[in-house]
Amino acid sequence: MHFRKLFDFLHRLNNHNNKDWMDEHRKEYQSLRDDYLHWLEQLEIKFAQVDPDYNTTGAKKALNRINNNLLFHPNKPIYKDHFGAGLDKKPGASDFYIHLGINESFIAGGFYKPKKEHLDSIRAAIDYDGEELEKILQKPSFQKTFGEMLEIDPLKTSPKAYASDHRFIHYLRRRSFVVSRHLTEKEIFSADFQQKLVKYYLEILPFRQYLNHAVSV
Repeated sequence: MHFRKLFDFLHRLNNHNNKDWMDEHRKEYQSLRDDYLHWLEQLEIKFAQVDPDYNTTGAKKALNRINNNLLFHPNKPIYKDHFGAGLDKKPGASDFYIHLGINESFIAGGFYKPKKEHLDSIRAAIDYDGEELEKILQKPSFQKTFGEMLEIDPLKTSPKAYASDHRFIHYLRRRSFVVSRHLTEKEIFSADFQQKLVKYYLEILPFRQYLNHAVSV
């Protein structure tokens, strides 16, 4: 995959964000998209080799549309400034998300603003064995790779049924359970980018497994 060409296309698309320009460069977009889909297929093979429970999503299903949803976000530009893909997708479970864009590039995983039943299940799991989650989050290699969970609109008070002095109240107040890692262009353009993603996938896997188990019981 020639990521420099992909980023060059995204820069030009961002500067000419209209349907006429996209139509004029549709063949170039389709060629880059096909190359990226093939790259995602190769990555899925590598993930499946290291994770026996990996759920092969399929590159076409994993890749998000380049068009913004203007029905819900009418003020956004017609086209996105990135290629986004969610791998290891299972119904009601977290995925491994890859975001490659001209303004930001990152990987992420976990639950972003899960529905109430899933949020309740995650909180119940933390109440029962929050030590296990903390062990995962405090592992030195995990801290080095992802740091802390993202602060995304947490509660200012304790959730119902949980005391304000609960040992894990700092987790229970969360309404999202997500970690991410910034990706540099140097990493993305490197020959071993897929190998690095496999390393990151394995590092985030226990965190995702903990959350997935919480919402499945």
